[in-house]
Amino acid sequence: MIIEIGEKVHVAYRALYDNSTRRHFLGEVVACDGAVCRIRGYAFVFDAKAGTFMRKPETRVTFIDLAESGYVANVVDPGVDITSVSYRYERGVGLVATDDKSFILNINEFGTKA
Repeated sequence: MIIEIGEKVHVAYRALYDNSTRRHFLGEVVACDGAVCRIRGYAFVFDAKAGTFMRKPETRVTFIDLAESGYVANVVDPGVDITSVSYRYERGVGLVATDDKSFILNINEFGTKA
């Protein structure tokens, strides 16, 4: 199996059309069948007024087929506390997801570098 129960993943939903809502999901795999995963974690939605991704406060459980072309998935270090991850812009790097400790995920392929 390519993904295991207990692994943490960051998933970006590919935009299907201009001005579509930009969404990401960060969570832990709680069940899987092949690449289809049940993931418990947090939804992040781009807030155009604030100019950044905002985390929804409640945990969610979602199903995602990580092999589907509509998603870009990254495995996250198992020690990362996903409740503390937020997004910010870093000068010379661009948009990152970070726990302000050891985890930093450069996600510039989803936006311009600042």
